[in-house]
Amino acid sequence: MWADPVVTRHIGGRPLSQEEAWTKLLRNAGHWAWMDFGYWVIEDKATGTYLGETGFADYKRNLESSARGLPEMGWILVSAAHGRGIGTEAVSAAVAWGDARFGRTCCIVEPGNAASIRLAEKVGFGELERTSYHGSEIVVFDRTDQYERVKRGIAGTERIR
Repeated sequence: MWADPVVTRHIGGRPLSQEEAWTKLLRNAGHWAWMDFGYWVIEDKATGTYLGETGFADYKRNLESSARGLPEMGWILVSAAHGRGIGTEAVSAAVAWGDARFGRTCCIVEPGNAASIRLAEKVGFGELERTSYHGSEIVVFDRTDQYERVKRGIAGTERIR
C-alpha cells in the first residue's frame, strides 16, 4: 500500500521504501504500547484481505495550529478499496471509539485530497484552519464528540464554533 503512488500522492507525495513503511508500522505499534491508542488494520469482512488502516496518533508534529496536542485521526486505504464506502464504514467506527475516549480530535488533509475532505466532513470534522506543514499547504479539521454536540444543542455534524 505505501509503495503505491495512487495511495501516497496526498500523503507525502511519493511512495515509501520498504524501510520507511516498516518504520510506520513500528510507530503505529508503539502508539498502542505508549499511548493506549493507535491505528487498526481495515480488513474485508468476508475474506480478511488487508484494505488499509485507520486510527488515532500523537505525532508531535512541528506545526503551528490551535489543534496542537489533540489526538490526530488518520486513514489510508489500498487503491482497490477507494470509492467503495469502506473508508466511511471504518472511519465511522474509529470515530465512535474516539468519541468514547477523547473530547476533541483533529485530522490533517492536503487541500487537493477531495475524497478525504468529503470523508472528514461526513464523519463530523469541520475545517478549523489552513496552514503549512513541511512546506505544503494543509487543512486542519477538528471534531467534538457527540456528547458535546448534544450538550450544546447541535444536531448531526454541523460545525461547532
